[in-house]
Amino acid sequence: MKIKQHVSDTLTLANRIIKHNTRSIDTLITVIAMPIMMLLGIVYIFGGAIKIQGLSQEEYINYILPGILLMTIATSSAYTSLRINIDKSSGMFDRFKSMPISKSSVLGGQVFASVVFMLVSTICVLLVGILAGFRSNATFFEWLLVGIMIILFSFTITWLSVPFGLAAGSMEGAGSFSYILLMMLFVSSAFVPVDGMPKIVRLFAENQPMTPIIQTIRNLFNSQPTGNDLWLSIGWMVLIMIISYIFGIKVYRKV
Repeated sequence: MKIKQHVSDTLTLANRIIKHNTRSIDTLITVIAMPIMMLLGIVYIFGGAIKIQGLSQEEYINYILPGILLMTIATSSAYTSLRINIDKSSGMFDRFKSMPISKSSVLGGQVFASVVFMLVSTICVLLVGILAGFRSNATFFEWLLVGIMIILFSFTITWLSVPFGLAAGSMEGAGSFSYILLMMLFVSSAFVPVDGMPKIVRLFAENQPMTPIIQTIRNLFNSQPTGNDLWLSIGWMVLIMIISYIFGIKVYRKV
């Protein structure tokens, strides 16, 4: 019965956030439009100048799309942190604490709503990518694995944004959380292979979470073996989610 109530509370709170955000057209446009413009800009403006051995300009979109999909999710996480910070500052969390609602349901509602918007944004970017020339050799099972990876990454990034949003002293500070994620995406194999990077940068790129996640999705799209990248990606994401959940609950108790 407690589990049923927990799920019900989480979905109710998520529905509140979804209804509120669907009225904010500027937020939806920003979250979807920025990654799309980045995709089109890199392909059609910089694509001819970026040389990757063995890839034509037309094939480059197949290379960068996995990174653009993760960038879409990373961009959306800024609004998760911002929304959590606004609820904290407005006293909404104080009201929730006085109600018979579990702490994890309050945060879970924020996370679930964010993941829904992230998936919608990701699908929009993927459709634009297909129109721009993206092609995949993936089987149905490999597409399914891509979907699971995207969902798992969305939950990971959203839970990671929770303690940042709660701890931030201002809305500006909460919104800047996504810049860290974007930096990690740029210093990864998202847009160019890590082999051509300076040694120190390459070491960071090879050993940070974004690179194996991108490589896994890229290999699945190309119907190629994922090797150890798949399990390394899952391990990174599960570890980050667990740590973020623990810290998120602790910070929530103090606000």
